[in-house]
Amino acid sequence: MKNNVNYKLYLVTDRDILKNNDLSKAVEQAILGGVTLVQLREKDISTREFYNIALNIKRITDIYDIPLIINDRLDIALSIDAAGLHVGQKDMPADIARKLIGKDKILGVSVCSVDEARKAEKDGADYIGVGAIFPTSTKKDADAVSIERLKEIKESVSIPVVAIGGINENNAVLLKPAKIDGIAVVSCILGKDNIKQAAKIMSECADNVIY
Repeated sequence: MKNNVNYKLYLVTDRDILKNNDLSKAVEQAILGGVTLVQLREKDISTREFYNIALNIKRITDIYDIPLIINDRLDIALSIDAAGLHVGQKDMPADIARKLIGKDKILGVSVCSVDEARKAEKDGADYIGVGAIFPTSTKKDADAVSIERLKEIKESVSIPVVAIGGINENNAVLLKPAKIDGIAVVSCILGKDNIKQAAKIMSECADNVIY
């Protein structure tokens, strides 16, 4: 699976913005609408709760053969045999994470500069997440990355590049010049009443952006 990952529409979870859906149902509806990859991101909960949530989400992603990436928590990723792990610049170093998860798991790294992107690739990342491209309420401490810099980052590495941060159906087309491999989204899918329809809309947007 690792060598055939489709990064086109990458859903990052955030239970705080869900409306009348539980997370498992929301993730399933998003997958049915066209999501190709799911990252489970949880903050400020116990390890046991994170583990239980991750198990439930993995049951859904496994049914549809969608890779499940765990944000930050190596222990959770390994304990549920997730498809991979995503780390940020303040999390476990990517080269150490790679050693611990092994060569067969997907490793993603958040970056916001060319230097960080090149280092992530050197350290064993399979893909990089670049952002925040547009202002976002789901990650208020994210550094701003211009579309021009996104393009420079894409040109500086040979691994897939996924843009993240405030991307929605109105601004996704602006990313086209960067020639990226996928878009990562949160609220423009999970914050909608009809999650499946929202995912379909974003999947069509992604088709018009990625290369």
